[in-house]
Amino acid sequence: MAWLILAVAAVIEVVWAWSLKASEGFTRGPVIAIMLAAMLATTFLLSMTTRTLPLGTTYAVWTGAGIVGSVVVGILVYGEGASFLRLGAITLIVCGVAMLKFAES
Repeated sequence: MAWLILAVAAVIEVVWAWSLKASEGFTRGPVIAIMLAAMLATTFLLSMTTRTLPLGTTYAVWTGAGIVGSVVVGILVYGEGASFLRLGAITLIVCGVAMLKFAES
């Protein structure tokens, strides 16, 4: 169950990152409200997962998934670049997070 909660927290973290950019420098009130709600929700869910999962692994998965999701949103929504080097860096992040998970066993 903790892994499912962590996955939801990671998705909400991507919403937080999207809303941070979409707020246009804190000038769009409704988006700011989404951002604040996402910040609180993702942090709360993350804290719940640390009750049963190792802190290092939990935080690495959360941030890693948030990074990957934010890059994907940037590419798909904001037309940011998808260069070979950038995608390679994302692959390294995913591999690093996976290695932490396997090292836990």
